[in-house]
Amino acid sequence: MFDLAWLLIAFPAAGALINLFVGHRLEKKMIGFIGAGAVGASFLVTLGLWFSLLGLEAEQRVVTVHLWDWLTIGTLHVPAALLIDPLSITMALIVTGVGFLIHVYSISYMEHEELFQRFFIYLNFFIFSMLILVLSDSFLGMFVGWEGVGLASFLLIGFWFDRKDDTYGYYADCGKKAFIVNRVGDFGVIVAMMMIFWSFGSLTFGEVFEHAHDADLIAKIGPLTLNLICFALLLGATGKSAQIPLYIWLPDAMAGPTPVSALIHAATMVTAGIYMIARTGALWHMAPVASEVAAWIGVLTALFAATIALVQTDLKKILAYSTISQLGYMMLGVGVGAYGAAVFHLVTHAFFKACLFLGAGSVMHGLHGELDIRKMGGLRTKMPITFMTFQIAAACLAGLPLTSGFFSKDGILAASMEHNPALYVIGLFTALLTAFYSARAVFVPFYGKPRDKHLVEHAHESPSMMALPLQILAGFALLSALFNLPILPVVGERLTIWLEPATGAHKPPFLTIELLGIVFGTLISVAGVAIAYEFYVNKRPWAVKIVNSPTIFRPMAEHGWYVDGFYSNFIVKPILWISAWFAAFFDKQLIDGAVNGVASISMAIAEPVRKLQTGFVPTYILTFLVGVVVVVGFFIFGAQ
Repeated sequence: MFDLAWLLIAFPAAGALINLFVGHRLEKKMIGFIGAGAVGASFLVTLGLWFSLLGLEAEQRVVTVHLWDWLTIGTLHVPAALLIDPLSITMALIVTGVGFLIHVYSISYMEHEELFQRFFIYLNFFIFSMLILVLSDSFLGMFVGWEGVGLASFLLIGFWFDRKDDTYGYYADCGKKAFIVNRVGDFGVIVAMMMIFWSFGSLTFGEVFEHAHDADLIAKIGPLTLNLICFALLLGATGKSAQIPLYIWLPDAMAGPTPVSALIHAATMVTAGIYMIARTGALWHMAPVASEVAAWIGVLTALFAATIALVQTDLKKILAYSTISQLGYMMLGVGVGAYGAAVFHLVTHAFFKACLFLGAGSVMHGLHGELDIRKMGGLRTKMPITFMTFQIAAACLAGLPLTSGFFSKDGILAASMEHNPALYVIGLFTALLTAFYSARAVFVPFYGKPRDKHLVEHAHESPSMMALPLQILAGFALLSALFNLPILPVVGERLTIWLEPATGAHKPPFLTIELLGIVFGTLISVAGVAIAYEFYVNKRPWAVKIVNSPTIFRPMAEHGWYVDGFYSNFIVKPILWISAWFAAFFDKQLIDGAVNGVASISMAIAEPVRKLQTGFVPTYILTFLVGVVVVVGFFIFGAQ
């Protein structure tokens, strides 16, 4: 089965190429079926590889599939090879499984789009790039997928490049913003790769991690270099996984079609940075300073984004800032060394956040493009399937007891409690905010009376091709809790144990800490939902007092704490001013002046010479004769 692993990435590539060259001759549904079918076929191959790994002993579950010799320059040798292990297959299952459902959803959601063919080409290209990222067995191969995902996200976010509105401005600028901000992070990955090759003499994961266990070599490299390598990787993860200070691209990425939000910014691309740190855990274990910084960046990102999500009125913007916050939890998990818990939250988040984004798209579809929750209300009777699935996914996001989000978030918080109680307290308070804004995203649009009666009375449920993926994702959002429960392991193993061949041995927190985490997590999540219910549904005075008490912070949170304004005023505008100065003075006066000066000198020299060109044949004959006489005379008298 492992010899067929190349089909995993070949199917999405084939789907994109077929739609590229013959899609213009096909009907839209056929284009969609080809795109979705390619990803579905890739998912089936991934399932086959998963079962093949299950049939092996734990220590044998790291298989390298060599495709060809890719790059050999001096001592640098990088093969084109696929790394099939529990971590890569888990990521591939999420990418292809959730990706397939989003492709199916898009067939109906985008059916009126003129650029339907282009959209599915981009989607398949994104899946292809993401699979290269998670399956490559080297840093360089991962970086190829890393850049491919960046390009695909640019194309998909700016898909409606000719549009503009008051929320996002020019949609094309949103795509450029994502692309440029991610390039900042990519610089860190490039620096990290150079330092890794300089330190370990290889860019292949297996060789690097093998050398990482060589005590003499590690002593020679030194802790400073190891921490610098991890800091460079952290810069890359900060850009791709939308952490402070490079998170600013993700909210504006909502300008893309809703399936793009679900695919890129919930299930796959934004988790690439978390995957990279989990993959390179052997290096992070030896870089405690970088790990501690990563944990603090994660927990502060979670808190910061949650405060902004509390006051957003655009449904997709609420989910966007929620994604940033949940990515912060994942970064906290990998920062404290709880790689299994972080990947578990990555898996559960992929299901419930994709369901939420597609649910927002269903609301948008039923309300003819409207996403302002202040105009909604009472949608649960108009859109029962959307309401039920959205509510289930929101409960998982809120971390209500027995939901998948509860168990996955609890694992991260328990590990952070054991590592540093301060991280735990901030993470727990953020969980309270998360429960509140998750409930708000349900109660305001779906409960109560319609605020805009004309808008709501024309609302309708989405067609079955959009509703079915919602139901499947909601089901997995609930059932994915079973992936990591000790009492109900999946096919005999918990997720954290399953991942050990790739992430290292899992050390569970003390039982007392685990139990305290469960109790506090339950109280916090229930309290957040209860306060939201009493405020938005029952409108209790005590709830109104609690929610409205921090009014001084509301304007700042509504404007994203003015971070975008800071970047605009202190980074973007100065760069534009400097660029304008270079264009006006340096480029025009110096460079153009130098070129024009050379031309002027040439013209000045040529002007008197030009007058010798009279155009009369006798003059040219005389000149030729004089030249012959001079040459002959030179040879005659010069010889003497």
